[in-house]
Amino acid sequence: MLDRKLLRDLGRLWAQSLAVALVMACGVMTLILALGATRALEDTRAAFYDRTRFGDIFAAATRAPESLKAEIAAIDGVSAVSTRIVNPVIIDITGIAEPATGMVISMPDHGEPAVNRLYLRSGRLPEPGRDNEATIIEAFAEAHGFRPGDTFDVLINGRKRPLSITGITLSPEYVYAIGPGDMVPDQKRFGVIHMHRSVLEAAYDMKGAFNDVSLTLSRNADAKNVIARLDTILKPHGGTGAYDRKDHMSDAFLDSELTQLRAMAQVIPPIFLFIAAFLVNMILSRLIALEREQIGLLKAVGYANTAIAWHYAKLTLVISLVGVTIGGIAGTRLGHGMASLYGEFYSFPFLVFSQEPDLYVISTLVTFAAALVGATNAISGAVRLAPAVAMRPPAPTRYRSLFSGSSGGFRLPFSQLTVMALRHLVRWPLRTALTTLGTALPVALLITSLFAFDSVEHMIDTIWFRADRQDATLTFAMDRPEDAIRDVARLPGVMAAEPFRAEAATLRNGHRSRNVQIIASNPDTDISRVLDRDFAPIRLPPAGILLSERLAGHLGLVAGDKVEVELNDGQGRKVLVPLVGVTNSYVGLTANMSRETLDRLSGQGSRISGARVIVDESRLQDLYDEVKQTPAIASVALQGISLKRFRAVIEENIGISITIYVTLAIIITFGVIYNSARIQLSERARELASLRVFGFTNREVSSVLLTELGVMVILAQPLGWLIGRSFSVLVAKGFESDLFRIPLIINPPTYAISSLIVLGGALLSALIVRRRIDRLDLIRVLKTRD
Repeated sequence: MLDRKLLRDLGRLWAQSLAVALVMACGVMTLILALGATRALEDTRAAFYDRTRFGDIFAAATRAPESLKAEIAAIDGVSAVSTRIVNPVIIDITGIAEPATGMVISMPDHGEPAVNRLYLRSGRLPEPGRDNEATIIEAFAEAHGFRPGDTFDVLINGRKRPLSITGITLSPEYVYAIGPGDMVPDQKRFGVIHMHRSVLEAAYDMKGAFNDVSLTLSRNADAKNVIARLDTILKPHGGTGAYDRKDHMSDAFLDSELTQLRAMAQVIPPIFLFIAAFLVNMILSRLIALEREQIGLLKAVGYANTAIAWHYAKLTLVISLVGVTIGGIAGTRLGHGMASLYGEFYSFPFLVFSQEPDLYVISTLVTFAAALVGATNAISGAVRLAPAVAMRPPAPTRYRSLFSGSSGGFRLPFSQLTVMALRHLVRWPLRTALTTLGTALPVALLITSLFAFDSVEHMIDTIWFRADRQDATLTFAMDRPEDAIRDVARLPGVMAAEPFRAEAATLRNGHRSRNVQIIASNPDTDISRVLDRDFAPIRLPPAGILLSERLAGHLGLVAGDKVEVELNDGQGRKVLVPLVGVTNSYVGLTANMSRETLDRLSGQGSRISGARVIVDESRLQDLYDEVKQTPAIASVALQGISLKRFRAVIEENIGISITIYVTLAIIITFGVIYNSARIQLSERARELASLRVFGFTNREVSSVLLTELGVMVILAQPLGWLIGRSFSVLVAKGFESDLFRIPLIINPPTYAISSLIVLGGALLSALIVRRRIDRLDLIRVLKTRD
């Protein structure tokens, strides 16, 4: 009999139940989406790295003899060593105006490398003795429509060489293939080329030498000890400092993505599950209040408390089951879409969304637990009811004079119907507060997602228009004398040029250390500027160093402290340099000083690593053509193209996220407002019907209920703004890494848009309830017992 009653209750409450189930579905969907995508990336990465024997330790040098390979292999904990020749190149592709940048990497003439093996997607590897054969990575090939047998030109050490593509490959080092100066991958302008070792030895005069080494470690190896020994071996040969896998650019970006997914799994699902628990409690509490007489009758005829408790628990679980089913289906479908999206960014041979059973079991159990927690208070109230008490009508509410005009001659400028609505809000403060909180949460959720637009625009303005204002950055194949800047200034279309010097260095403060690149410019630099914490340009000091806020924090330094600087140039000199200021940087760990200071520290005289240039747009093509013919230039970063690519990628990703979160916010708003209104309508149907009998119109009667809802929705807006800002702080902190950080920027329009979306959802709910008020059966409602 109780099961039949359960089905009748579900049929009667189907709209409210569906609203609650949809909120639960949102929590399940985001949980499955975040955990499933995280597992997919982690499992795929682990399998791909294992298959290709991706290195654990990496290091570069200027020129190291191949004889050191045996000494490196003898380091305790090293299981495999691969030495290579790696250099940047300019790629010239027919039909593409801009010069592309690439990395040319050597591979053994015979057999496979011991570390960092290639994954062949199509074609074959180059054959020994064929100097013009090479493989390219898949992303670059697909961007240009290359197939095995096609050719393109590469500027290798000053000499343009036509290369024939023999195979399309994937590399564990370039799962996230990002070029110099770019913030997101640009598949058209960055390629990775693998050629035989003998070819590159001849091209770069590196016979019997290498400039790059990768190691794999045994299971229990001490990575710090291996890095220290490797640095000692390579330092006399221009070693730039060894680092482990977590600092490898490609893997670091992948780790950052995993951090964001974990943050989403920790922040978003609990919001939905909390709201679902709140709605379940609200529905069951009021349902039980309306069914007091039935509960008393059931107890009087012999039904035990456990049977009644289980009846309402089953109602909760059935609603939860609907939510879990909808959320599971939606989460799986969106997960497959996310896997496809990740496939565009990360070059894996496959990427399958994880659908392991435990993922769905966990989501189901968490949802059931949250729903039952929300129902506990209501169910315990039903259990505590004594049969005799339950079968009597509840004690009438004790009314007091509120909002009356009899006190001191003061009269509120409200109609009696408005006073009825406001009085009901004040007499049930806990219910009012909880409903207001439930309405505030979708506002907070929208702010948490929409603030990304404001933050990205702020980042773009800071990076591209306040700090790095050049049109292009030219990096030389090797450091050049200072007079090379005059040659740059004579390039076609160049209107202004500023030199810079980049040196790899290790910064230390006690036991803390970081490997970074020190960027040195002229003190009066104007094209590329260093910004302080208030985003104002800083003049580079004549002595000392500037560190980004995050780097200074890692090293435990404040302005005025001294930091030990060791340039990784093989000389082993360690100098204490004063930290004269902390800078603002959203990308990477940055260290800046004047060129004069860095020249003095290096002891090598005045050298420059490249130049930042302002270019006449009408002569861009002439500049591109000249760069493709200039041997000294190893890579070109084009700011305009980088910005367009960054905007396209970010807007695509954020656009998908915003669509999802706006939909979820509307569902939450509908769930909270509609359920609250329906339950209030059930409780106050007799009162509203009486007003209709007294002659009030449908619009006037509806205003009593809708005024209550309107007041709670309006009160929810500032509360939602406050909660949304707090959630945004958590998201910004959760996404923060050494690669980049998201500034917490929330502009007023974001608050307004979030509120307008929620107000629209509330209005939709109100219109549906208004329609039900208009259709009240006055005779049936007035015959019901008080």
